Amino acid sequence: MADPLGVESDEEECRICEGEYVVLKRGEVYKSVQVEKRKKVIFEKQWIFMDNAVGQLYGSTFEVDSGGILNLRKPKQDEDSTDNKEAGLDNRHIVDDGKSQKLTRDDIESLKEQGLKGQEIIQQLIDNSTTFKDKTEFAQEKYIKKKKKKYESNVTVLKPSCRILAMMYHGREPGKICHLRYDTLAHMLTMGNIHAGSKIIVFETCAGLVLGSVMERMGGHGSVVQMYPGGGPVRAGMESFGFPSHFHETLHEFPLCKVNALLSGTLNLDEKDMDSQSNDSADKEQSGSSQVSSGGGEEGSSEPQSMEVSLDPAEAKKREEREKLREQKAQEKKAKLEEKRKRLAAAAALLEGRNADGLVIASRFSPCSALLCLLKFVAPSRPFVVYCQYREPLIECYTKLREQGGAISLRLTDSWLRHYQVLPNRTHPVLLMSGGGGYLLSGITVAAAASGAQQKSSEPAAKRIKLDEITSTADSSA
Repeated sequence: MADPLGVESDEEECRICEGEYVVLKRGEVYKSVQVEKRKKVIFEKQWIFMDNAVGQLYGSTFEVDSGGILNLRKPKQDEDSTDNKEAGLDNRHIVDDGKSQKLTRDDIESLKEQGLKGQEIIQQLIDNSTTFKDKTEFAQEKYIKKKKKKYESNVTVLKPSCRILAMMYHGREPGKICHLRYDTLAHMLTMGNIHAGSKIIVFETCAGLVLGSVMERMGGHGSVVQMYPGGGPVRAGMESFGFPSHFHETLHEFPLCKVNALLSGTLNLDEKDMDSQSNDSADKEQSGSSQVSSGGGEEGSSEPQSMEVSLDPAEAKKREEREKLREQKAQEKKAKLEEKRKRLAAAAALLEGRNADGLVIASRFSPCSALLCLLKFVAPSRPFVVYCQYREPLIECYTKLREQGGAISLRLTDSWLRHYQVLPNRTHPVLLMSGGGGYLLSGITVAAAASGAQQKSSEPAAKRIKLDEITSTADSSA
């Protein structure tokens, strides 16, 4: 019987299921994969089968055998590789001449062929090192950590999240997400006031990472309208989150090329269908002409050959099958176009109200024109945030918004991130750090009024009148 408090269902949600997307981690390397049985996955130049991961808890660590089979690692194996506590006072007398290790590369390869695991190989390296005991405790830990990274083949299976996927993309393919760092993404979600029950417009070319982060923050409540350039939206990063079906019901899409038509009220939702119908009619005409030409050829041929073609049952059956297949494909294409038209109409209905609760832009294109156009769909007193890898496009957006009005509290910021090593007696900043995480332009929309600009232009005259009054009163008093 199910637990009335929902504890049992929560535990099931924390377990890995077949068909779900997970993130594999080894050291600082991440990779998103889909769990499928009897399917090979390449991770760090190694074949892995995910069969044994099904049913285990997220966050579990597995050892990879030589055949790519995952074996659950027990927590007791996380202890240090050596029980020897001997350590030197300093490393000044240790000379790195390459002769301190007795084991050669061939010996290590033979140990691997014998089936020794990474922990046992590390212990053999420690026992055959002549300088390990003379090293300080810190140097010994550093040595063990380095050898673990080289010889241990452990894989941790994590549940996808905004932070993990952002770190994965930034580490593996930063160009796909416009070099968007995970701390900058967190600033975007905060400045955009992303929360459940809101209506957010998202325009991004970051492989769907920003879109998935917005949907994760909203928790399946509210609505998200994705504006996309080109023929269709790109959602590879969003699919890696592994959202349930009710999350996808809140997602809508609208092409960026039809925004001006929607604003002017000339949007034609049947335009795509008309194009497809014209293409279908052209195909039919072409097929008809080919049939006529073939018929003409048959007329020119002898009568016995035409009788043989018409009486051949195999050819007639193949022709019927081809016609059925062609009709089936045409029906499927028509159904897809109808579904696409319905989605377009639903997204247009959401945008026509011009009452969106926020706007998020993260694109590799110049954001100025898109920002000025999409701000018209956002309700007054709502936040917006724009990300760009470079500062100059955002300066242009800042200048345009200051000139035309409609936005207040404009801020152009960049984030600075540096990791720290926090260990006993060894806490210090890490030497290597990210050079930059991009720039953010944020602000709040207001109802643009022309009277405000007129009042601003008349301010200098009012100040001159007041100055003349002050000088006249001063002269009279004198």
